[in-house]
Amino acid sequence: MSATRRQVFSRGLALGTAAATLPAAAASARRLHWVLVHGAWHGGWCWRKLVPLLEAQGHRVWTPTLTGLGERAHLLSADVDLQTHVLDVSALLEMEDLNNVVLVGHSYAGMVITGVADRLPERLMGLIYLDAFLPDAGKALRDYTPARAPAAPAASDVPPPVRDWRVPPRQTAKEFGIQDEAEAAWVQARLRPQSAKTFVQPLPLRDGFPHGIRRAYIRCTDDAWFIEAAQRAGRQGATVRELLGHGHDAMWTAPAALARLLSELSAA
Repeated sequence: MSATRRQVFSRGLALGTAAATLPAAAASARRLHWVLVHGAWHGGWCWRKLVPLLEAQGHRVWTPTLTGLGERAHLLSADVDLQTHVLDVSALLEMEDLNNVVLVGHSYAGMVITGVADRLPERLMGLIYLDAFLPDAGKALRDYTPARAPAAPAASDVPPPVRDWRVPPRQTAKEFGIQDEAEAAWVQARLRPQSAKTFVQPLPLRDGFPHGIRRAYIRCTDDAWFIEAAQRAGRQGATVRELLGHGHDAMWTAPAALARLLSELSAA
């Protein structure tokens, strides 16, 4: 092949390669990073049905497990608190250099994602509370469920007895809405105790939270604290939707419906 023909061939190959990558680049520009944060006693495993549905839309999905739970249960101690879990998720965003993040918090994790948003607002595209607690500044989870939240470890107990700081699951898998016997057994085997400090530590927030971040709330149950949280979210300007009839763990019992709703909310 002559030098001229080689130049023409090389130029054509380069142009063809560039043209072929343009659609992928455009798709990448629209790609979101979904960070799904599980609720109390669960682990990153609880999103396994939802993840492929979001990935099929071209997004990246991350499902961190909070310290002391799931495959990190061996790290459970009385010192694990709400700020530990906020730092778990914040570190993921920083170490993976994630931006354009849609942060989803289920149940207890409404506390966690609120703390993350206060620390790293510049990395977030939106917050979605999934049947979750919606904390105000200086509030702890127990402030929203005074009749059911675990008591703080007694100051006179040094160290506190295991029964005081290690909080077992307050519901079974079936009570979370998983009615299939085999699936309920699978989930039940993976629920783990959680440190009491995660429920009683107040969440400090800077002035001006949520720093212009778009927020949405999805209510899945008729629990009084989630009805109240959804109503308060609406008063604060968040988009509020419902996904009723599937129980509290809708990511497990209604993954397709939840995926559609999450996509709709992220595109709004």
